Amino acid sequence: MDEIESKLKGKTLIVYWHLLRSSGSSVGVREVQRKLGFSSPSVAYHHLEKLRSLGLVKKSITGEYSLAEEVKVGVLRMFTRMGRFMVPRFLFYSVMFTTMLIVYSLMFWGANNVYNLMVYVFGFMGSGIFWYETYRVWRERPF
Repeated sequence: MDEIESKLKGKTLIVYWHLLRSSGSSVGVREVQRKLGFSSPSVAYHHLEKLRSLGLVKKSITGEYSLAEEVKVGVLRMFTRMGRFMVPRFLFYSVMFTTMLIVYSLMFWGANNVYNLMVYVFGFMGSGIFWYETYRVWRERPF
């Protein structure tokens, strides 16, 4: 696992991210080159072969590459896959906290007491922190 984490960086990580988003379909060298904006197919081939040597992708007889194993290293630990989409794990907490705050506000709208004030203070702080972390992780995505 340490070897994978040390070699899964830069453009290799971007190619791996692209394969994760491909959701089980195989991709060719030229497709990777075009989609990721590499200068030549040999750059895409180099990174795909690097991923293959790490055991993360497999190559078919037709020369297409597909995901063999999904690993969570580096920034990938902060994301989860939902079909073709890679979303930050904090997104679920952000949505949950915000939904709970909205539902509480709708249920206890007219009650003005110190308890409601505390709920709103902590609710807004929690929601704000989770949304900030979601945004921060989203900006760190490799692609």
